[in-house]
Amino acid sequence: MEIFGIPHQAFLGQLMLGLVNGSFYAMLSLGLAVIFGLLGIVNFAHGALYMIGAYVAWAALEYLGLNYWVALLLAPLVVGALGVGIERTLLKQLYKLDPLYGLLLTFGLALIAEGLFREQFGVSGQQYPVPDLLQGATNLGFMVLPNYRAWVIVASLVICLGTWFLIEKTPLGATLRAGTENPALVQAFGINVPVMVMLTYAAGAGLAALAGVLAAPVIQITPLMGSNLIIVVFAVVVIGGMGSILGSILTGLMLGLVEGLTKVFYPEASSIVVFVIMAIVLVLRPAGLFGKEK
Repeated sequence: MEIFGIPHQAFLGQLMLGLVNGSFYAMLSLGLAVIFGLLGIVNFAHGALYMIGAYVAWAALEYLGLNYWVALLLAPLVVGALGVGIERTLLKQLYKLDPLYGLLLTFGLALIAEGLFREQFGVSGQQYPVPDLLQGATNLGFMVLPNYRAWVIVASLVICLGTWFLIEKTPLGATLRAGTENPALVQAFGINVPVMVMLTYAAGAGLAALAGVLAAPVIQITPLMGSNLIIVVFAVVVIGGMGSILGSILTGLMLGLVEGLTKVFYPEASSIVVFVIMAIVLVLRPAGLFGKEK
């Protein structure tokens, strides 16, 4: 049986692998969208925070003997605390300035983090084992899917949709949105807006770290892992619409599938298809697929 002249096993297998990649795109673009949508910061340090999250998981196992499940909780807390330090000492000085200043600052922070980790750990990469509970694979008929990759898809969907629901459908989310749109009014109701902003950036950083822990058993942990991925993730956010949380989630998953299909039909274009789609979307709809025109 063939689909568009491709054996159905290869076709469906690439779709499933594309969904795994799309899960990482969705997780990372979610954190970017939360930070930009609520704070207006183009956070170029997001890839570095993702990388640091993976290294926290590796160091916790290597030096402290803490397993993967503990790392899923520990890494977001550690990187979230780092995010608090970044926001309180650096970013809060830039909120009234052009967003370009925030982009340049976070880009510089990403380069510093990458340099420090390359100096400490080199560029050869570290291996992180798949947890015992998720080892093995499941035969789906058209492919053998590693259990860990299935876990990545499920965990990503739960985290992404849970975050969207929290921000868009709960009183806390309404307060966050109001605090970024009219901070003086929200402050008048007794809500500490600067603390709320600080915790929002920390939450975005924590989401990046969580994605790093999920990625650790799948890829080699290297200081370059964030910079290799962040450009694609920014393209995902632009296509979905800057600041659109649901748009970033859906676009991340969709582009992962498109990338997987491209590897079947025209492998040479798989590394650029996301940017081709971004160019087309920006020409036809500059605000992105789910963004709001101003």
